Amino acid sequence: MATKRDIISSVDLNEREALSIGAGDTVKVWVKIQEKKRVRLQAFEGLVIATKHGNESGSSFTVRKVSDGIGVERIFPLYSPVIDHIDVLRKGDVRRAKLYYIRKKTAKETRAKIKQIMALGRKATLVPPATEAEKEETEAPAEVTE
Repeated sequence: MATKRDIISSVDLNEREALSIGAGDTVKVWVKIQEKKRVRLQAFEGLVIATKHGNESGSSFTVRKVSDGIGVERIFPLYSPVIDHIDVLRKGDVRRAKLYYIRKKTAKETRAKIKQIMALGRKATLVPPATEAEKEETEAPAEVTE
């Protein structure tokens, strides 16, 4: 039976195994993109919200980022040859193995911000414009008596 070391692969298995990516980490995954005759690298930077199957051959991790106000998630197989390399930018200190609640939390915060902006917009339009007499009263300097 073949072991990990006997498998011929374009991926450095020992390097990927040593990464120890976990939930809460911020990572930058460099993905190879095939464009006609050339290959370019594209970075996908975000928060790891889940890892599955540890460091086995079928292990994967899910990365989430927010791009233009829209949440984007990608699932990467850890040992995929499409991944050029993975940079761990920040190690997270979380108490959960799966951070799926982040999806709802960010949506809830966005809705709250929109609601707040809408409320401010309504207040601005509900205030009647000042009359000429009121403008003159506020602009005129107060008289000083001694």
